Amino acid sequence: MSKLYFRYAAMNAGKSTALLQVAHNYEERGMRVLLFTAAHDDRVAVGRIGSRLGLTREAATFGADTEFQAARLHETAGGHLACLLIDEAQFLTPEQVRQLHRMAHVDHVPVICWGLRSDFRGEAFPGSAALLTLADEVEEMKSICACARKATMNMRIDAQGRRVKEGAQVEIGGNERYRAVCPACFYADESLGDVAPGLFG
Repeated sequence: MSKLYFRYAAMNAGKSTALLQVAHNYEERGMRVLLFTAAHDDRVAVGRIGSRLGLTREAATFGADTEFQAARLHETAGGHLACLLIDEAQFLTPEQVRQLHRMAHVDHVPVICWGLRSDFRGEAFPGSAALLTLADEVEEMKSICACARKATMNMRIDAQGRRVKEGAQVEIGGNERYRAVCPACFYADESLGDVAPGLFG
């Protein structure tokens, strides 16, 4: 039975690496997959998924107006689509998550999504909230805070390493802009230096 899967974690937990490994596993067995990532994610390049290990791969992009339809995706894949893999799934709209859930159960195409659960304020992304509601299987990937506890939150920082608490929910950035932290560090002083001296520098 095909399912909709959501694999979430704080930043730098290896989500993109895991996606690329799954794609390789399918293709090694002669199966077709399609990879999607958010159109506005340009950290590696627009339309490319990249991992911290240096692996990169071209991917289709989705925006708020993208419609996920099985027939169109099979055509894009050039034959039977064995699995749909989506990176940065927190940027999906709730309607797109509904389309993916339907695709898994009506069109029998497995869909695996990787993404963040919450933003830098500790609030849910709409796409992640929908995935947590509709996904048939939800799995947390582990990441580590600089204090050695499990990181479950994402902290936005400025150029001086100070915590940023206000701003737009979506702001693309990597290690220079975000830190994965445990809840204790998330709620500690605004300065990362006061949270875990020397560990973030």
